[in-house]
Amino acid sequence: MLLLALVGFTGLLCASVIADPVVKLDNATISGFNDDSVSKFLGIPYAYPPTGQLRFRPPKELGPYKSPINATVYGPACPQQKLDSPFAGVLPSNATALLRLSPLFKDAAAALAESEDCLSINVLRPSFVDASHKLPVVVVRYACGFEVGYTEQYDGQAVRIVQRSVKLNQPVVLVHMNYRYVSVLLTFGFLGGKEVYDEGVGNLGLVDQRAALRWVNKYIGQFGGDNSKVTLWGESAGAISIAMQMLAYGGDTSGYFHAAFMQSGATLPVGSIKEGQVYYDFIVEQTGCKGNPDTLNCLRRVDYSSLALAYVPRADGLILTDDPHKLVQSGLVAKIPIVSGNCDDEGTAFALSSRNITSEDQFREYVNQFWIPKAPAKELEPLWSLYTSNLPEGSPFNTGYLNGLTRQFKRMAAFQGDAFFQAPRRFFLKNLSGKQKIWSYLAKQLKWVPYLGSFHFSDLLVNLTDDYLINFANKHDPNIGNGPAWPEYTAENPQLYTFPTLGSTPTVILDNYRAEQFEFLTNISLKYPN
Repeated sequence: MLLLALVGFTGLLCASVIADPVVKLDNATISGFNDDSVSKFLGIPYAYPPTGQLRFRPPKELGPYKSPINATVYGPACPQQKLDSPFAGVLPSNATALLRLSPLFKDAAAALAESEDCLSINVLRPSFVDASHKLPVVVVRYACGFEVGYTEQYDGQAVRIVQRSVKLNQPVVLVHMNYRYVSVLLTFGFLGGKEVYDEGVGNLGLVDQRAALRWVNKYIGQFGGDNSKVTLWGESAGAISIAMQMLAYGGDTSGYFHAAFMQSGATLPVGSIKEGQVYYDFIVEQTGCKGNPDTLNCLRRVDYSSLALAYVPRADGLILTDDPHKLVQSGLVAKIPIVSGNCDDEGTAFALSSRNITSEDQFREYVNQFWIPKAPAKELEPLWSLYTSNLPEGSPFNTGYLNGLTRQFKRMAAFQGDAFFQAPRRFFLKNLSGKQKIWSYLAKQLKWVPYLGSFHFSDLLVNLTDDYLINFANKHDPNIGNGPAWPEYTAENPQLYTFPTLGSTPTVILDNYRAEQFEFLTNISLKYPN
């Protein structure tokens, strides 16, 4: 009898340990589940579906939750482009295998559940946490080059961060959300044109993100998070969107976030939203809305699959009041502690898509037509000597005559990496210097990878920054106590924490490499924003 009683007690104890987590939001019960040592609450809607007459409008936030929500499955992805892998049959197998681990390429052929009804949020926390805790919160913005992206892609990464935070005795709550896209994606989040400007419905992807942050501010305490200690974390497009959030509404965070950890992304120079008119007119014609007296409302009625086009975030006078680079210069930026870094060879993975550019004329045409179409040809002349086809000068950097996939490949990789990632980071940080705490890094891991080197996303691939991120979310300081100290970054002494080959001790260098190139790229893009 005693043995039976003991067995019964043990069964009750086990049941309590594995019981699925539940939280109360307003008048609703949100039911999650335990995945090993992490409790997950998935697919919670944070706004009404942006469909029908809510398409191309700011998100309409939900009222108080009333009905139970089964939060055990990720919500559908927002509509997005389907990317083909640019490296099929091109790279050696070891390089291909590593590149396929990047979210940008790994799901290129996978079936994907998409819907306009995609504005959902997910919360992951250590399984021992409940509403009585008050843990730092990490809000993730997904990457994928502003072309694809959805939260389920990052499930493994999210679980890893939560589990690692517990192991370091610095537990965090992690949040990520789906949103209509920020930039080079579909029309849903970033449609341009005069009609959009006049109705005040530009940059909706940023507005979605801010609505999700408002949700975090209101509800994260129920999950055991501290709404006064929220760190934004993103890579690539995720980092760029964080920079845009720092500029949005004149740098007003509304208290929704308090620090930023940005990997491979900063502000990009762009013009007015009205400059997207040519794309707006094109889609109006393609969808049969041309001639309609209200073309924007006509677009709200067409089938969503007809609306796939690429756009960039632009100054709309409301969320982004000017070219982001000019806002940075004017100081209208959130004054929060930040970490911002790059991989050494940011452009190599993207240059794979430009392998057909093999001559001097083709390279010049690409730069003039696709990067800075407004610049007179004469003003671009210095660029041709700053970025030459001499193999030892190209990226992967410091690899001599190796990795020359085509005659222009290393040149294109060097230019793209600097123009879109490295020069914008340096500009961003030097303008913020003296106004807030800043740390910066350069990752040189995986230099041995053929043609790619320390490619875009490689710092995440080797979990390089996990411990620094977790420490930063807890203490607003990335220093973890191991290895050399990570000094703050200032304009007068721009120190760069540098991660050399795997297993090597980090070093500190000055952020002054390719100074002439970066200065030229920054100045001409300020003069002629795309």
